[in-house]
Amino acid sequence: MTTVTERLRYDTLHFRLFILIQCLHTGALVDSSSLSSAMLSISYMAGDQAILPCSWKSHLGEAALPVCHVQWVTPSDTVFEQRGNEKWQAPEFEGRVRVPEEKLGSGNCSLIISDVQLGDTGRYDSFMVLDGKRSARTRVFIQGVRLLVSDHKSSQSHQPGEDMVLQLYTRHSVRVVFQARNDSQWSDLWMRGDDNSQRLEKHLLLEQLTVKRLQPSDDGIYKVLDQHGLAVSTVQLSVDARARSDRRVQEKLEYVPTDVAAKSSCSALLTLAVLVLSFQTLQLL
Repeated sequence: MTTVTERLRYDTLHFRLFILIQCLHTGALVDSSSLSSAMLSISYMAGDQAILPCSWKSHLGEAALPVCHVQWVTPSDTVFEQRGNEKWQAPEFEGRVRVPEEKLGSGNCSLIISDVQLGDTGRYDSFMVLDGKRSARTRVFIQGVRLLVSDHKSSQSHQPGEDMVLQLYTRHSVRVVFQARNDSQWSDLWMRGDDNSQRLEKHLLLEQLTVKRLQPSDDGIYKVLDQHGLAVSTVQLSVDARARSDRRVQEKLEYVPTDVAAKSSCSALLTLAVLVLSFQTLQLL
C-alpha cells in the first residue's frame, strides 16, 4: 500500500514538473515574440531624411504628461534626449536629429535624422522618462527600430565631349575616386575643398560634381566616399561614340504613334470579326 502511495506521489510530482516546464517554455516563446514584434526595420538611401517612428501613447495611454521627456539610444550611446525645452544630441548627430516638437505632446516621439549616413545603420531604441516621487524617474521602453542605410548605384552612358554630372548626395561626401576600365588601381579624382579646374566643377549650391568634356579614358567606375571611407555612391560610366545613337534607337522602339496604334487595333478587330463570321458560315454548311 505504501509503495502504491509513493508511486502516486512520484507520478503527481513528475506531472507537475512537466506542466511547469511547459509553462516556462511557453512563456519564453511569448516574451520572444512580443520583443520581436516591437522591432521595426526601415531602410533609406544615403543623404535622405530618415524617420524612425515612435508613439508613446500606444504604451502610456491618453493621459497627458506634465513634461515630455524622450530618449533615443543605440546599444552603445545616447543619440538624442529632450525634456521640455532642454535638448541634447550626440556629437556625431549634431544638427541632424530632432523630434517633432509640435506633435510630441500628442504622442509622436519619432526621431528625424536629416542627411542620414551609412554609419547611422544600426538599432535605435526610444524611451519615455517619467518623473516619480522624490525625484525618482522611470524609463519606459516605447519602440525599437533597426535602420539600414544603403549607397546609391547607377550607370551612365555618354559620347566623347559630353559632360557627366556626378551626384554627391550629401555634404558628408568628401572624396571621389576613379578606377579606369581594365585597371585594378584606384586614383583620387576630387577632394572636398579642391578648387574647380577645367574639367572638374563642384556646383556652388548643390551636391554635384561635373566632369566636363568626357574622353574615352574616362570610361570606368566612380565612387563617392564619405569621411569614413564608405561608398555613398558608385557610378559605372561608359564613354562611347554610339551612346547617343543607341539611345535614339531605344526611344524609337519605345515610341509608337497614336494613329499607328489605332490602326493596329482596328486591324486586329477586323481580323477577329472575319474569323468569327467564317466559323458561323461553316456551322451553317
